[in-house]
Amino acid sequence: MKAALLALLTLAPASAGAFDIAFPVDCRLGKDCFIQQYVDRDASHGTQDFTCGPLSYDGHDGTDIAVPTLADMMDGVPVMAADDGQVLRVRTSVPDITVAGAPVQFPEGQDCGNGVVIDHGDGWQTQYCHLRRGSTRLHEGDRVARGQVIGEVGQSGNAEFPHLHFSLRKDGATLDPFAPTLPAGACAPPGGTAALWSEAVAYQAGGIVGIGFADQVPTFDQIKQGLPAANLPADAPAIVLWVHLYGHRAGDRLRMTITGPLGTFSDQTQTLERTQARAFRAIGRKIADRPNWTGGQYRADVVLLRDGAEIDRRRAVIDMP
Repeated sequence: MKAALLALLTLAPASAGAFDIAFPVDCRLGKDCFIQQYVDRDASHGTQDFTCGPLSYDGHDGTDIAVPTLADMMDGVPVMAADDGQVLRVRTSVPDITVAGAPVQFPEGQDCGNGVVIDHGDGWQTQYCHLRRGSTRLHEGDRVARGQVIGEVGQSGNAEFPHLHFSLRKDGATLDPFAPTLPAGACAPPGGTAALWSEAVAYQAGGIVGIGFADQVPTFDQIKQGLPAANLPADAPAIVLWVHLYGHRAGDRLRMTITGPLGTFSDQTQTLERTQARAFRAIGRKIADRPNWTGGQYRADVVLLRDGAEIDRRRAVIDMP
């Protein structure tokens, strides 16, 4: 079945270049959203995105545009129509994962959760999955315009994190909008080959979702829920830096440094042992372990390195009384 999907991916019609699409989420890539997974182009049981990188999973047929946390999802992140068209199908009532993070059941066959399918004419269709429950008020037969808000990013259906699963089809065949004409087994540069986006969409080969301070090591569930900005009191037992990662690969190196008024407070470089979709790391020190500790400004600097080259960095600052 996977080989058949790959065949469809590589049989893009000659008219592919005559059609383009707008980015379907109102967010800033690398700032408040990121692409967690791309279309899987590997015919075997492995995974491979259009650059031959691992940002996909077996049989994945769309582009997953994620927001960092459930708190961001609850703030409302608009999903927009990629082009003018007519609504073919709508589902609105599937529940999102609860705010407490406990999984909920969704009806069999409704892995997409709440979703919209839009027909753009000439065999082109787009599908928008995992929308937030109740966020779309569209009905079958409605006309929509490119850029029109059609819902919000959610976590309904079979979704482990809040995101939009965006699929593009031509005459029923799945296409990868980053490289619709790429031959089987070939690798494209990060910009894609004959990409169908109306404006360039950058490829980010993994990176940092977010960083922050805490007075103890948080759980991963707390990070994914969305930790509030830290406001550590003078009697905080420790200063901890947490880092939320995505798409990192085995062998990547993560450099984490906390600098305070007296110089380096904590400094550590870790080699990441596994390729993972999401993970977190943390460093810090108990304040009692730091001689002559003082209040003031503390700065965290985090750099993700691959083969010696920097692929992402973040900075956070906190003032300790």
